[in-house]
Amino acid sequence: MRILFVGDVFGSPGRDMVKEYLPKLKTKYNPHVVIINGENAAHGKGITEKIYQKFIELGAHVITMGNHTWDNREIFEFIDRAQKMIRPANFPEENPGKGMVFVSVAGKEIAVINLQGRAFLPPSDCPFKKADELVKEAKKRTPIIFVDFHGEATSEKQAIGWYLDGRVSAVVGTHTHVQTADNRILEKGTAYISDVGMTGPYDGILGVDRDMILKRFLTNLPVRHDVAKGRTQLSAVVIDIDVKTGQAKKIDRILINDDHLFFE
Repeated sequence: MRILFVGDVFGSPGRDMVKEYLPKLKTKYNPHVVIINGENAAHGKGITEKIYQKFIELGAHVITMGNHTWDNREIFEFIDRAQKMIRPANFPEENPGKGMVFVSVAGKEIAVINLQGRAFLPPSDCPFKKADELVKEAKKRTPIIFVDFHGEATSEKQAIGWYLDGRVSAVVGTHTHVQTADNRILEKGTAYISDVGMTGPYDGILGVDRDMILKRFLTNLPVRHDVAKGRTQLSAVVIDIDVKTGQAKKIDRILINDDHLFFE
């Protein structure tokens, strides 16, 4: 089974890149499952139902979220009926939505789990214990388990990767918006990368207008986090998984911008 995962889509520049390149990526890689992190898809914070539906129309099987899940309050109106969207499973139990979903494709099932780290992020339940719970549940149905771990600290991401090594097919990091070059297969067969990177503005600072962020650093005053304009990028990974064992065979990074000409 081949999975294509597109990293944090940020605002309209990110949505435009998904619209332009997802069909090309699907043609080139022929993935069985497409997963998109959409927690920044609406103006850099949160998601709307219209955006969620558009991602599904473009071919996404699952939309994952993160710490900005609740930033656009429209989500409360549709998350419980958005069958293909998951938010971090270690949010409080009383939160709407769900943290795991099963996708049936090519006669096989894949479980997709969303978790959020606790280092330098708002309080949440223990992602390690929640992972134990959900992995045990998922394995009753399938050996193919994909985890989007939305975290700030690389150490915490590596920790969850090693913790789940051999028990899940892949652990991919999101949230920090900068693609890391540490994609690998861990010792017991789990594909891992600390951060897939961001899909959206290329010349901002983590997607935000760089002048505003520079002003923040220079003055220590609060500023608006406007989505940066100009050139754009797309960050993703493609992962091959053995459907019988659930172990990953390969993980490759995808980076499309003016300095990395992915398509000739």
